[in-house]
Amino acid sequence: MRETIPELLQGGAAGAPAIAAPGRMALTHGGLRALAARTVAELNRMGIGRGDRVAMVLPNGPEMAAAFVAIGSGATTCPLNPAYRADEFDFYLGDLGAACLVTQRGVESPARAVAAARGIPVVELIPGEAAGDFTLAGSMTGVAAARPGMAEVGDVALVLHTSGTTSRPKIVPLRQENVAASAAHIGASLALEPGDVCLNIMPLFHIHGLIAAVLASLAAGGSVWCAPGFNAFRFFGWFDEARPTWFTAVPTMHQVLLGLAERNVASIAAGRLRLIRSSSASLPPQVMTALEAAFGVPVIESYGMTEAAHQMASNPLPPRARYPGSVGIAAGPEIAIMGDDGALLPRGEIGEVVIRGPNVTAGYEANAEANARAFTDGWFRTGDQGALDAEGYLRLTGRLKEIIIRGGEKISPLEVDTVLMDHPAVAQVVTFGIPHDKLGEEVGAAVVLRAGATLDERGLRDFAAERLAAFKVPRRVVFLDEIPKGATGKLQRIGLAEKLGLGA
Repeated sequence: MRETIPELLQGGAAGAPAIAAPGRMALTHGGLRALAARTVAELNRMGIGRGDRVAMVLPNGPEMAAAFVAIGSGATTCPLNPAYRADEFDFYLGDLGAACLVTQRGVESPARAVAAARGIPVVELIPGEAAGDFTLAGSMTGVAAARPGMAEVGDVALVLHTSGTTSRPKIVPLRQENVAASAAHIGASLALEPGDVCLNIMPLFHIHGLIAAVLASLAAGGSVWCAPGFNAFRFFGWFDEARPTWFTAVPTMHQVLLGLAERNVASIAAGRLRLIRSSSASLPPQVMTALEAAFGVPVIESYGMTEAAHQMASNPLPPRARYPGSVGIAAGPEIAIMGDDGALLPRGEIGEVVIRGPNVTAGYEANAEANARAFTDGWFRTGDQGALDAEGYLRLTGRLKEIIIRGGEKISPLEVDTVLMDHPAVAQVVTFGIPHDKLGEEVGAAVVLRAGATLDERGLRDFAAERLAAFKVPRRVVFLDEIPKGATGKLQRIGLAEKLGLGA
C-alpha cells in the first residue's frame, strides 16, 4: 500500500502524460518524479525539509498542481487563495508559521509584501517548457534542513484552514497517510486507470481539486489537464482539447455548464467522457438527472470535507445503483450516525454523521476545545445531519448549524431547496434561516430564475405550500441575478440573511 505522496507518484508509466494544460506539452510521470526529487533537494539546500511549512500563492493551473505534489514530497504544503487581500494573507501566513512563501515569478501578489514584513523568505517559482515543470529560486538562510529527504508516513503533507464561516478558521493538518488514503479511495470509487484524463476546473487551494482531481489522477497513473480556473464559456473549448474521461466540480458549476450543454452537443458527442463527479455541496436531484441526460454519462455524487482529506462517501459506478439526493455509500472511512448523547443510531434514524478511518485528520492544531467537540469515542463528528438507509446509502438533511429552527420545528434547508427546484422557472435556489424575534428563525429562500422565466413570491410560495408542511414554506423569497458564493463556488447559507439585509 502506498502511504505517501512520493510513493503515489511511482504508479505512472515514465513516458505517460501526468500534467497537461491548454496549448502546452504535457509533463510525463517520469518528468514529474524527477521534478519532485529535484524540488525536495532544492528545498533542503534552502533549509526547508520535512515538517517545514511552505505557503503557496500560485495561479490555478499546471504549476500549482505540480508544486503541490513536488513540494508535498518533502515538506508541508499550505496552499492559499491567490485572491486574498493583504490583511487575509497576514492572518494566514502568521497563523501557519510559514517557513517560506512560494509565488510565481512575474505574478504580483500582496502576499509578497506581507511575507517581507513578517520576515518570511520568498521563493520564486519559474515555469518550465512542459506544463507544470518548474524551478525554484530564492535566497534562504543556507542552514541545512533539520529533516531532509523524501516524506515519510507520519509527516504532515498538507495544511488547510476550515472556512471559518461561524468562528475563527481552524487549522487542519493532514498527514501523508491521510491524503494518500483519500486519493486511493477516490481512485477505487471511480475505477480510475492510467488512460483516464481529468479536466480540472476546481481551485487548487481547496481539498476537492487537490485530492480528487490532482492526486487521485496521478496515483492511478492517469493525467490531470489543468484549466486556469472555472470559465463556463471556455469549458467546451478545453473539453475538445483535453478529451477528458471525467471531470469533477461543485453543483453551481455543473448548473452553469448544463445551461450551455445544448449549444455544445457536437463536442459532447465527439468526446470520450465516462463519468461526471460532483462534490463539496449537495447536488439538486433535478440537476443530476438533467446532467446525465445532457452528457450521456453517469453523474457520481460524492461527499467530502477538509478534515477527511476530502472523500467520505460516494455513489457507486453502474451497474450498482446511484440515487439522486443521496451522497452514496461509505467510500473510504467508516460512516455511522450518532445521537446527541454520543450513542450510535440504527439505520433509518436521523442524527449527526460521524466518520473514522485512515484519511481522517488526527485533530485540529492547537485547539483542544474544538477537538473535544469534534471527537467522540474515536469518531469524528462532521457537523452534518443525515441518515443511512437499509442499503447503507447516506442521505444528508443539512449542516447542523444550517438547520432552521422555527418555533421549535426543525427544518432541513436541503428539503426545501429540492422542492423549490421542481418549479420550472427556478434555476438555482438556496434556503436559509432569517432571524425572527418571536419564532427564533423564519424560512427564507434566495432564487435565481431561468432565462426568460417569470415568477413572483406569491407564485413560488403557493407552489411550495402544495408540497411542504406549512411551517416549511418560505416566508420571504428574494429573487437575485446571482446567489453569493464562497471562494470554491459553493452557495453560502450561513450569513446570507445578513448579507441580504433581512432580519427580525
